[in-house]
Amino acid sequence: MSKHLVLVAGNIGAGKTSLTERIGERLGWRTAFESVDDNPYLPDFYTDMRQWSFHLQIFFLGHRAEQHLQMATLPQSAILDRSIYEDAYIFARVLHHMGNLSARDYNAYRRLFDLVTRTLPPPDLLIYLKAPVPVLMERIHRRGRGMESGITAEYLTLLDTFYDEWLQTFDLCPVLTIQSNDLDFVHKPQHLDIVIERMQNLLHGREELVL
Repeated sequence: MSKHLVLVAGNIGAGKTSLTERIGERLGWRTAFESVDDNPYLPDFYTDMRQWSFHLQIFFLGHRAEQHLQMATLPQSAILDRSIYEDAYIFARVLHHMGNLSARDYNAYRRLFDLVTRTLPPPDLLIYLKAPVPVLMERIHRRGRGMESGITAEYLTLLDTFYDEWLQTFDLCPVLTIQSNDLDFVHKPQHLDIVIERMQNLLHGREELVL
C-alpha cells in the first residue's frame, strides 16, 4: 500500500481532533495532534495576546515542523491534526491584522516560516473542515477549555475569512472540503465511511469533491 501524509485543517472547534483520531483508528494510520495541554505559551497568550503572540507562533512553528517531518518520514501513512501552513496564513496573519503582532515580528516570523516550510515534504491531501461560526461557538463552549473562554464570534469570523482566502491559492496538494456541521463522524460510523471514501478517492486521483 502507498504511504500517505494527510493534514486536517480548520477553524477552532471545527472537529479536527475528532476526525484525526477516528481516521487513524479506522485505517491504522499514525496520528499527531496539536500541542494544547502541554503548550507552555497558550495560557499566557489567551491572557495577553499582544505580549505573547510572537513567542506562541515561534513555538508552534518548531512544534509543527518537527511533527510534519517526523510523520512524513515514517514508513506508514499518517494524519496530522492541524497543518503548519495555517500558522502563517491564518493565525499569524490574524494576530498581525488585529495589532497583536507587530510588523517587525510578523515579517521576522514569515521569513523563518518560509525557510522552514521550503524544506518540508508536501502533503498528499489537505482535509478542510468548515462549520458556521455559531456551531463553532457552541462546540467551544461545550468542551469548556478555560483558556478558550475569551474567544469571540468576531474572532472566529475573521479566521474563517482568512481560511477562505488561503485555500483559494493553496496548491501543494488536493483539498477535500467537509461541512462538518452536516456530517457527524463522531457518533455515526456511516458518516465517517463517507469521509474516508472521498479521502481515498482523492488520494488515488479518482475524484475531487466537496462534502
